[in-house]
Amino acid sequence: MRMTEAPYQVLLYYFYVEIADPDAYRDEHRALCESLELLGRIIVGNEGINGTVSGTVENCQKYMEALRNDPLTAEIEFKIDPEQGHVFPKLSVKSRTEIVTLGLGEEDFSPNETTGNYLNPQEWKEAMDDPNAVIIDTRNDYEWKLGKFKNAILPPVESFRDLPQWIKENREMFEGKKILAYCTGGIRCEKFSGYLVREGFEDVNQLHGGIVTYGKDPVVQGEDYEGQCYVFDERIGVPVNSKNPSIIAHCVHCDEPCERYINCSNKHGCNEQHFSCASCEEKSQGCCSDKCQAIISETIS
Repeated sequence: MRMTEAPYQVLLYYFYVEIADPDAYRDEHRALCESLELLGRIIVGNEGINGTVSGTVENCQKYMEALRNDPLTAEIEFKIDPEQGHVFPKLSVKSRTEIVTLGLGEEDFSPNETTGNYLNPQEWKEAMDDPNAVIIDTRNDYEWKLGKFKNAILPPVESFRDLPQWIKENREMFEGKKILAYCTGGIRCEKFSGYLVREGFEDVNQLHGGIVTYGKDPVVQGEDYEGQCYVFDERIGVPVNSKNPSIIAHCVHCDEPCERYINCSNKHGCNEQHFSCASCEEKSQGCCSDKCQAIISETIS
């Protein structure tokens, strides 16, 4: 499907720039989004803006024009996906200390001051073949369980803020290596690669635009990305690789290849995201384990 054939679009973006009054900017930005009937999640902070929104093609175009006509965000880049409708149930615009939380406290810094080398998708594809390269996934564990780059190191962390401690505990894996860091759209790598540089690592690189941009590149076509890319909206996963696609996730019940990510129906005691095929979801009552199913069955009875 060509982008112009879909009535809606999903915009993924971020921009590191100093915003003097995040609360005032948040309120103005919410009013802009409401006027264009956009839905999504946007975070505003002193260090910039980070968001994903969905809306009609016409209104998304107006939104992008508004941000590009604002001197503060004139150089912002958008990643655009065609869609048949909204992928968010509501609009949320919040102001926070960080637009992506690495949790460095007083040691925090701006990627505009320190960040790793940018690699475009074709440069990234070539770098992955370097025998001295180590590829690190900077996302949370539930994200890379759905999809990842071939041969990537997958830190078992539940939150981005846990990565610095994990690096300190596993520093020897990266000493003297060509470090290749990636994430969904690029924003986490901006901060994380800068953190690595400040920690003394010399050859630090990041996939500019993240997995999303890699999948849209007409040359690499997402090659050697395994599975889907986890996204924080109703789609949950989006395809990346149109060259040599594969499925890496499996149903927790029958172990068949499966990319259906659902939350455990034991909402109060679990609610864990897990992979389940439609057949097993019905048999398990939407639960991730026999234990949770027993609890649900007892509640129903």
